Amino acid sequence: TVLAVFTDADGAVVDLRTPPHEPGLASVTLENLGPGGAPVPGEAATLPDAYRFSRAPLASESDLTRLVRTLLRALKREVLANVSMTVALDYHDGADAGGLEAVPVTKLPALVVTGPRLVPSPFYGENVPVERAALGPKGPELERLRPPYTADLLFTLTGASDRLAEALNLMDAVVSFRNRTRWLAMARDPARPEAGEVRYELEPEGDVRPSLDGKDDVRAFVAELRVRGFRFDEGMPLDRGRAVATASLEVGGEGGGAAGGDGP
Repeated sequence: TVLAVFTDADGAVVDLRTPPHEPGLASVTLENLGPGGAPVPGEAATLPDAYRFSRAPLASESDLTRLVRTLLRALKREVLANVSMTVALDYHDGADAGGLEAVPVTKLPALVVTGPRLVPSPFYGENVPVERAALGPKGPELERLRPPYTADLLFTLTGASDRLAEALNLMDAVVSFRNRTRWLAMARDPARPEAGEVRYELEPEGDVRPSLDGKDDVRAFVAELRVRGFRFDEGMPLDRGRAVATASLEVGGEGGGAAGGDGP
């Protein structure tokens, strides 16, 4: 949606919002409406290809994607190189196998990360609306936004090996990683190195649950990690109030970002 604020010939302020459109160039037509709300014949103006409508790309890298990759890289660097995000299975109907057979793709030893699950963040969660200055039809206005959606991220680490000593050593490495790694740090904005880093508090969640008598001589264990205070948005607008001076408040804001650790 494109928002335009302008003044017509009579000095009235016009707030224009375009409806959703297919991706690509879109034309804008202004029609003069009669008292009954119907367009007045001959009183319309069209601006061809006024703007380009685009949807937010789903494959673009969000802060959450970068945080997950940061965690995976830390585990690969400090625990085990064979770290994957999900377990992949390849199914084939082999005639010599007598039916459907599942063939695991991953190799042992392995550490598989699943999640995140979103859980309430009692420490970093906010319940007070945010106020900021926003550009209105007649200048800066005070805008109230609902509290940002902030949650803790819960990741599950599943380790497995077909050798008992290897499984025990892997479990020890994961326990050590959970206890010594207190923060996950990443760039606040990859496009703006001058913005510095943001750190997220990382802490163990619950006890490590071993299963050393699994089927087919596979030894496994499960551990969980909690990343505290990830902010998914900056809060949606609730309403706008009185006019404010531009000297006292900055209009708009940087947007995006995250809350956790030492904050955005």
